[in-house]
Amino acid sequence: MKIVVLDGYALNPGDLSWEGLRAIGELEVYDRTSEDLIVTRAMDAEIVLTNKTQLSAQTLGQLKRLRYIGVLATGYDVVDARAARELKVTVTNVPAYGTASVAEFVFAMLLEMARAVALHAQATKAGEWSRCPDFCFWKAPQIELAGKLIGIVGLGRIGRRVGEIASAIGMRVIAAGATRRETPDWPGFRWCSVEELLQEADVVSLHCPLTPETRGIINASSLARMKSSAYLINAARGPLIVEPELADALNHGRLAGAALDVLSTEPPSPDNPLLHARNCIVTPHIAWATTAARTRLLDTAIANLQAFLDGHPANVVY
Repeated sequence: MKIVVLDGYALNPGDLSWEGLRAIGELEVYDRTSEDLIVTRAMDAEIVLTNKTQLSAQTLGQLKRLRYIGVLATGYDVVDARAARELKVTVTNVPAYGTASVAEFVFAMLLEMARAVALHAQATKAGEWSRCPDFCFWKAPQIELAGKLIGIVGLGRIGRRVGEIASAIGMRVIAAGATRRETPDWPGFRWCSVEELLQEADVVSLHCPLTPETRGIINASSLARMKSSAYLINAARGPLIVEPELADALNHGRLAGAALDVLSTEPPSPDNPLLHARNCIVTPHIAWATTAARTRLLDTAIANLQAFLDGHPANVVY
């Protein structure tokens, strides 16, 4: 049985082991696969694993031996759902592996916006503290988060973990979303509409899925509802934000800051306006990428495949 990993580098640039997959079948791992090489590389494969490499209906129709696709991520829109069902190809994903890592990264970004740690560390190394006549100085306002109101759009696994951390450090939490499961017992928590959340929150953190309803949810109109002192965080999906309109709000002081780990196109074009916007932190989609989270992802992907081969597939999405 042949197993092909189409784009393994982001998951495993060399610090993890593929041996668990190699024990199951004949394994070929490619760091990256362009669209024109997918069929050539996976032609004889019964098992294909992909992270971001798109598997279209046309591509799937040419992979005659394919029985199983393991998506090396939680989101699985890289696979054409209708084609997979018609061809009776099982598709699985890896949910929940990055909950802790992504939530922690949200607060790394929020604390950087509130306290400007990197700016002050760089200033100190440049000698500004040594030249300072006082025992301390600051180059940006120092914002205390305790007592601030964080609004979470999408209270799934990651959103809830963000809420738990926020509540633990003394922030008040509100949330909006299409699905309202068990109501958290955080002090003062309440559900609200997206419109109310945007108007009231000191921090807005996006954790909703990308759907036709949520695409572009952050735009000129919604930004106009937000406080000029508010911060926006996106560690979910880039297309939730209309990027030129966010950049315009930042550049004209209508928003205090934004921290984004995802963009609409990745890697971004050098002329993406957010790369040059005022008070905007952009990181290269790394919230998920701790060693612990990637290890869980790979272990679960292997377990998913073994469960499929044993006749009781797990984490099936199609």
